[in-house]
Amino acid sequence: MLDTLGRPEVVRWLGSPVPMADLAAAHEWIESKRRREEADPFDLARAIVVRETGLVAGTVSLSRCHRRDTGEFVGEYEVGWTLHPDSTGHGHATEAARLLLDDVFARGLPEVWCGVFVGNEASCRVAERLGLPLVGVGPDPWWDGDSHLYRVSREEWLT
Repeated sequence: MLDTLGRPEVVRWLGSPVPMADLAAAHEWIESKRRREEADPFDLARAIVVRETGLVAGTVSLSRCHRRDTGEFVGEYEVGWTLHPDSTGHGHATEAARLLLDDVFARGLPEVWCGVFVGNEASCRVAERLGLPLVGVGPDPWWDGDSHLYRVSREEWLT
């Protein structure tokens, strides 16, 4: 995680201009993900591991969305992925996100959002390969800036 989230070219797409600083920060990031999932089984992150090599390519996650203006959680979840630059372009994010969405929708989550900052064309391609319906491009309700906003319901995904 440190090698991935310690890179400015990666974290700029995550709403954070500050790269991860050190191994202690990476351990805290992992622990915070565990605590979040304990509190909410739909707020989760998983490592993306390449089957053939065992290499950790990045992460896929589902996160509770908190409104930028109020900080309030209103029941919305966002799917996302983060890959090490050496692991992009191999379909890892698409495969991992598809498996994660299969899981959370099978467990009853009613809908999932995906916000992709304008300019992050690689993540837009992942969202499109997943078949996530585009709602539009505009102000991101959870992060500063404009995003491509996608939304898929459980019924749409399972059919």
